[in-house]
Amino acid sequence: MKVAAVQLNSSADQQANLATADRLTRAAAADGARLIVLPEKWTAMGSDDEQRAAAQPLDGPAIGWARETARELGVEIVAGSILELVPGQEKPGNTSVHVDAAGEIRAVYRKVHMFDVVLGGRVYRESELEQAGEEIVLSQTADGVELGLSVCYDLRFPELYRILAVLGARIIAIPAAFTLATTRDHWETLVRARAIEDQAFVIAANQCGEHPGGHRSGGRSMIVDPWGTVLAQAGEEGEAALVAELDLERQREIRASLPSLANRQPGAYRWPEPVHAEGGR
Repeated sequence: MKVAAVQLNSSADQQANLATADRLTRAAAADGARLIVLPEKWTAMGSDDEQRAAAQPLDGPAIGWARETARELGVEIVAGSILELVPGQEKPGNTSVHVDAAGEIRAVYRKVHMFDVVLGGRVYRESELEQAGEEIVLSQTADGVELGLSVCYDLRFPELYRILAVLGARIIAIPAAFTLATTRDHWETLVRARAIEDQAFVIAANQCGEHPGGHRSGGRSMIVDPWGTVLAQAGEEGEAALVAELDLERQREIRASLPSLANRQPGAYRWPEPVHAEGGR
């Protein structure tokens, strides 16, 4: 099974972003990819106001393009994430959509973990712009391969990925806009760790380069196998469509010979009460 991770340098210009996403998606399909993952906020990267202006419903132009293109090319698309106008919700969701080769929406995942951090003296408060989702979502390709959905900062929360693996995920998509600093120091380690510990293929499509509003993403989009082997990786800069072949039989062999998922002991796992997460405790 061939898959692709599309790396973009999105701006606030939605039409330009869509044109580039279209070009690279078509390039990946021409190279044989049947499942193509776009990065986080591929439709628009910029200031909070610019991102609010780009928010749209699921029947808007971004997912409309994904559905039409998937149907035309006969591929499945994980349309990265967009800021979604959710009926009855004040703030938009940061939403990833899996579209099948018939152009039908198979699954919708709204990012659970908000990027509320301080890095290098800069304050990020994603929760001021977006509404966190509350549901872990497992989809399935048309060929019956279980596909776990996640977005960017979720990568730091192994609980989410373990639940996806226990539910049966064999492939996990991670659309992202990881900052340059955290990409350089943490990205590859985290992506490979999620692949190894959950014995899953990981398709991690990152943004790259400078964006309006002062954000800079670190690129290095990756496709990793269940042994932690990097099958394909992009550079820190430059838009690209990475394509790699997933050996699903090899995955079955890994899970059979080193059955860490089967060897779990759920009865021994208990969350401590209370949970202390601040001040190093």
